[in-house]
Amino acid sequence: MSGGQMHKDEVRTDSALVRRLVAGQFPQWADRPVRPVPSGGTDNAIYRLGDDLAVRLPRIESAVDQVEFEHEWLPVLARHLPVAVPEPCVVGRPAVSYPWSWAVYRWVDGEHPAEGNTDPRRFAADLGELVAGLRRADTAALVPVTAAAR
Repeated sequence: MSGGQMHKDEVRTDSALVRRLVAGQFPQWADRPVRPVPSGGTDNAIYRLGDDLAVRLPRIESAVDQVEFEHEWLPVLARHLPVAVPEPCVVGRPAVSYPWSWAVYRWVDGEHPAEGNTDPRRFAADLGELVAGLRRADTAALVPVTAAAR
C-alpha cells in the first residue's frame, strides 16, 4: 500500500473524480464545489458537494452493496430514530473512471463524538435512545422505499 491508501485493493478517489462523476451523471450539481471529508471510516471515501450534499464512494468492492442497501433502508429507519439520518438523494452508476455504484446524500451537520467534545453521560443517553429507536422499528414489517415503488 502507498501513501493514503487503507486497503491493498482500494480504488483511489479524489475531488477531480467526484467532479467528473457528478458532471457526467447529475449535471444539475456540476457547478458545486467538491472537497474531501476527513473520516475514520475505511470502506467509503466521503466528499462534500456544495454545502448541503455529500458524495460517498466505496473504496473497496466489499463495500459496494452498502450503496443500494442504504438507499433503500435509511429513509425507512429514519422515521423511527431520534437523530438526523443522511437522506439518500441519488445513486450514481459505474463510469469509465470508477467501477462501482456510488451515492449522493443530504449532508447532516454535526460533529463526530470524541473525547473532549462530548459529555459521556449525554452520549450514553443519546446512544440508548438511538438503540431503542432501532429496536422499535419492526424491520420485518417495513418495506423499503424502493421496494414499495416497484
